[in-house]
Amino acid sequence: MMLTRPQRVALKRVYDRQPIPAKPMMLDGYYGIKRTISYRQFRRTVRPGSGCIMVEWCGMWLGIEPDGYTHS
Repeated sequence: MMLTRPQRVALKRVYDRQPIPAKPMMLDGYYGIKRTISYRQFRRTVRPGSGCIMVEWCGMWLGIEPDGYTHS
């Protein structure tokens, strides 16, 4: 999926708002070790929407228009 430059900038701003935890996984026998996903991993979660892209962030879906306008 091709993103416009303003969408990429807006997506990076969303990513930078707060650390995005990875799904809980077992690591060395312990659960809940705080890990965050990388920006690249976050960008792979983008889904196409109706005239925009959609990304899940903090339990809600954000839409990012081609001009970079972001809304929930």
